[in-house]
Amino acid sequence: MKIAHLIMTYTSPRQTERMIRALQCDEYDFYIHVDKKVNIEPYLYLEQFPNTFFIKKREDVRWAGYNTLVATFNSIDEIHAAEWDYDFINFLSGQDYFIKSPAHILNFFKNNRGREFLSFKDYKNTWPEGMIRIKKYSLVNFKFKGKYLIERIMNLVSPEKKLPNNYHPYGDSMFWMLSPECALYVANKVRNDKRFLKFFKYSWGADEFVFSTILMNSKYKERIVNNNYRYIDWSAGGSHPKVLGKNDFDKLINSESLFARKFHLSKDSEIFDLLDQHLTS
Repeated sequence: MKIAHLIMTYTSPRQTERMIRALQCDEYDFYIHVDKKVNIEPYLYLEQFPNTFFIKKREDVRWAGYNTLVATFNSIDEIHAAEWDYDFINFLSGQDYFIKSPAHILNFFKNNRGREFLSFKDYKNTWPEGMIRIKKYSLVNFKFKGKYLIERIMNLVSPEKKLPNNYHPYGDSMFWMLSPECALYVANKVRNDKRFLKFFKYSWGADEFVFSTILMNSKYKERIVNNNYRYIDWSAGGSHPKVLGKNDFDKLINSESLFARKFHLSKDSEIFDLLDQHLTS
């Protein structure tokens, strides 16, 4: 059993350090993608920890933009090229933290070889609000003056976007636990087909539906479990989840999830201490 934890971050290196320290074991490797627009120097000390590597081909990650996918695909490539034959890639952010014991998490992976874990909704049948991401053009990934005006004009004069190959759309969360085989299948499917490349490049929040859509329309469909085992609290409203703190401790430890987000070390460090004491003692 060998797991690659892929951590995509632009926030606190100390927060990433805490998770690496606590989860450290022979079965785990940690791959860190630091957003290209962020100075990587404060993160470099993390290489001193065993089995910890940096993604070399960094990307300027833009929220809800296609560059997030580029960063993810680059990371999958580098993990796939490593010397280890991984059973899973576990995709995390720098604001995630574990909420089950390290032993429990490792046993979960050992007991679920051959399965793929994503969380998604059926856009057409159960979450029609998500269809705007399929039908409308978005220039969120681009930086130029007047882009929002151009975007409005594109959506006025152009026919609605359609998924290539009549694929059925699925999506929700960008975080997943997949075999390298499945992760690389998605990356290559998008990059090697100009129709998919164009579709996702001009979509808003493509990172939240590309993996589930491609895999649920593939031969891997029967291996997929619709659960990514992430605890995320959307009760604060808006487009960003609640920042979790010590008041959320009971909910976190009683959840069936393995990881939670999002946490902010400088806003509430006590929740990290509480989780560490409970889960690693």
